[in-house]
Amino acid sequence: MSILSVVSLDAPTLVLLAALTIILLVYVNTGSKSHGIVNFPPGPAPLPVIGNLHMLDLKKLNKSLMELSEKYGTVFSVKLGPRSVVVLTGYETVKDALVNHADAFGERARIPIFETISKGHGIIFGHGDSWKQMRRFAITTLRDFGMGKKTIEDKIMEETDFLIKMIDSHKGKAFNPTVKLNSAVANIICSIVFGDRFNYEDETFVSLVTRVNENIQLLGSPMIQVKLIFHLHQKITFTTS
Repeated sequence: MSILSVVSLDAPTLVLLAALTIILLVYVNTGSKSHGIVNFPPGPAPLPVIGNLHMLDLKKLNKSLMELSEKYGTVFSVKLGPRSVVVLTGYETVKDALVNHADAFGERARIPIFETISKGHGIIFGHGDSWKQMRRFAITTLRDFGMGKKTIEDKIMEETDFLIKMIDSHKGKAFNPTVKLNSAVANIICSIVFGDRFNYEDETFVSLVTRVNENIQLLGSPMIQVKLIFHLHQKITFTTS
């Protein structure tokens, strides 16, 4: 009994399967060389649709990328879904890119879900000339408030005293310091911008710090990373009452 009779494939189906197989082989073969771009850094061969996601541990992405750098060097490329990404590893490589080629590497990535939320504006998710102007203004303003000067050191030392007292209040018992440490950092920023700090037990303040921390953790979760990679976001509409 022949294989064809077992699987019951007709001639057109066989031709289609053969064509798809050839396309897949060509895609994998060329993907590891250039990702379709001239002089693109080398990298592992990607698969269709998912790229190199099958090779990466999204929970420990930095570790996965460092392991790939041992094979492909300090500058290599991977495909996160449909998006080609260049990875830089090592102090000298990163310094060369950010210091000696600051103009080329100074731009921010355009992440669709953040584009939907911020419309490309704002200092956190902005990009392009608008973001550069806001960043320049923010740095200048913060320096006027004391950033980089003796006054900021005094505010840090003052907040450190409050943090030490809070830790001592637990009398050696184990506790989760995450929210308290985040609150200390937030208080330093508040003291610079608003001229005042908040008590660690202030419910509104603690709620805001906790939510910010949870949002950051959520954005770093594997499922959200996959969502960002494949642009699987829905249009978000904000309304004010």
